[in-house]
Amino acid sequence: MKSKKIDSIEGLNIAFQIREEVFVKEQNVPLEDEFDDYDNLDGQCEHILVYFNELPAGTGRIIIRDGVGKLDRICILKPYRQYGLGKLIVTSLEEIAENKGISKVKLHGQAHAEGFYHKLGYQTTSDVFMEDGIPHYLMVKDLLSK
Repeated sequence: MKSKKIDSIEGLNIAFQIREEVFVKEQNVPLEDEFDDYDNLDGQCEHILVYFNELPAGTGRIIIRDGVGKLDRICILKPYRQYGLGKLIVTSLEEIAENKGISKVKLHGQAHAEGFYHKLGYQTTSDVFMEDGIPHYLMVKDLLSK
């Protein structure tokens, strides 16, 4: 298992394929809602891929705005979900935030994953809300209190 910051269009396209498989095909998120202005390599956002046995298995990104990092588009292909890759994605994105001097991160966690994020130190700070037809919670973590 390893994570790698995406620094090429080829890597970005692999991340897009993973996201399309998980969010669009599996979870029925409309294709037009899945991709946005942060899906590029212009520096507004950092994207990562995680690998299992040298194969790309998951992805995530972090957007930094107003001194807060937003972890986003975290997903893992179905065959790889039991290997701890979700934790690797989250900790890799948190490390990017810390390296940029960011001490607070947030995410919109799907309701079924709330317990997973709690184990990683995230606190639920909202009532449930719908995003692309899927129940979510706003969750936050202070990286200084890890």
